[in-house]
Amino acid sequence: MSDRPWLEIYDEGVPKSIDYPAVPLFYFLEDGAKKYADKPCTIFKGAKISYKEMNDITDQFAAGLADLGVKKGDRIGIIIPNTPQFVMAYYGALKIGAVVVAMNPLYTEREIEHQVNDAGVEVMVVMSNFYNIVKSVQPKTGIKKIVVTNIKETLPPVTAFLFTLLKEKKSGFRVQLGEGDIWMPDMLAKFKPEDRPKVDVGPDDDAVFQYSGGTTGVPKGAIAMHRNLVANALQIRLWMPSAIDGEEVVLMAIPLYHVYGMVAGMNFGFACGAALVMVPNARDIKDDLENLQKYRCTIFPGVPTLYNAINNWPDVLAGKYDLSSIKACISGSAPLMRETKEKFEALTGGLVFEGYGLSESPTAATCNPLQGENRAGSIGLPLPDVEARIISLDDEVTVLPPGEIGEIVLKGPQIFKGYHNMPTETQNSLRDGWLYTGDIGRMDDDGYFYIVDRKKELIKPGGFQVWPREVEEVITDHPKVFEVGVAGIPDPKRGETVKAWIVLIPGEEATVEEIRAFCKENMAAYKVPSQIEFRDELPKTNVGKILRRELVRQHKEGA
Repeated sequence: MSDRPWLEIYDEGVPKSIDYPAVPLFYFLEDGAKKYADKPCTIFKGAKISYKEMNDITDQFAAGLADLGVKKGDRIGIIIPNTPQFVMAYYGALKIGAVVVAMNPLYTEREIEHQVNDAGVEVMVVMSNFYNIVKSVQPKTGIKKIVVTNIKETLPPVTAFLFTLLKEKKSGFRVQLGEGDIWMPDMLAKFKPEDRPKVDVGPDDDAVFQYSGGTTGVPKGAIAMHRNLVANALQIRLWMPSAIDGEEVVLMAIPLYHVYGMVAGMNFGFACGAALVMVPNARDIKDDLENLQKYRCTIFPGVPTLYNAINNWPDVLAGKYDLSSIKACISGSAPLMRETKEKFEALTGGLVFEGYGLSESPTAATCNPLQGENRAGSIGLPLPDVEARIISLDDEVTVLPPGEIGEIVLKGPQIFKGYHNMPTETQNSLRDGWLYTGDIGRMDDDGYFYIVDRKKELIKPGGFQVWPREVEEVITDHPKVFEVGVAGIPDPKRGETVKAWIVLIPGEEATVEEIRAFCKENMAAYKVPSQIEFRDELPKTNVGKILRRELVRQHKEGA
């Protein structure tokens, strides 16, 4: 236990180890169809699809893909926002033994082309408003077939009728398909659930190519096997022993194409027979709030910027929404500031606990306890069966004692297989079964881990070492600051210097001198930003992570 002190402080009911079933990921959906046949699997704008119905539809979808010539191991691209159709395409593809390559709907032609060609995608499943961009990319790729779905197909009848009249054409959903392409309802109508071919899909088969966002260079396709995804879904499920199988309602607002939403939202939800309330655009705070209230959502995976937005939403502050149904919020993808957590918990009565993971794990590796202590600034304790260490930055071999800063390395049943078509990158990241994360952190005496920053984002002004996150945490404590990004920029005298980009709380005003004075009171002089820029907003990924590299790029172009 000496090298895994966290096991002694797990919440009551959380196992120290899990007996993982040797099943493919879609086992959870099939099991749910037996146990919770008539319970909602998805809820979208009021329309409900039961577990049995969704299981049948995904069987039909698998039969349809087989009819298109899809074989085990083939890659299926998906460009669909958070709607029931994503679930249909995702699990239908897995049932035929295909590998899912989920893509960001906001990708440009160039980004789609790169990912499709790198993964070797031959069949794309897309929402109709993205059909034309995929069609324009098709000649430069190996795409042979495009399966198209319209958002209205899963809307309630009246809503669908109004959508057809008022929004379908204007919003770009009404399209004319090219020769050889097919509408999803037409494909499904050709088959019964029992027509699904019997394909031997096992735990060690590839399930997902999850591309990193590209914020650290060229996007890499992290290969997750079925057993990796099954393990991580169960680790997250069993981390919440208070969750009741068949009774939970998950607000599915974070994007399903992102590994966080895919695993900590959808796959976790199916592992406990939950209903998924679909929200296509998490930035639509009013839609988030109305769904939370109407369907009495109990579990709300999210990102700090989303919780922060709800904290400051005028109608929330005015008491117009009842959010008391929320029990647990898993926060990921970006650092959770203490003020955000405490304010959201005070508003809702639910618990917000920060976790940590990456596409290679395939999402969660550590998490703060649900019932136990959430230590300020900590990413929590390693999940069951996860080993975690802090390794020396100098030789990357020495295991460091508690309190010392080094690189976080991980080992566990959810750790990915490697990067698609990138053997050198795989060797650099996976060594003797350990995943070298590139994240810099420390562990305290009890086994709580803390992120200091990204290995590549260390700022070195005049030879000192400054981690952007520690500067961000100080500035966020200023009462007028809404959010902040910190990064290193070139400096002719010091080589590099610290710059902060700040968004103030609406209605507040502050000066550079005021912020710098606050910083000088709370950190060493060499860490105080030498440049401060006030902005109306900061560039972010679709899951709310502030893009420090983009801020630096904009600074250089402006300079």
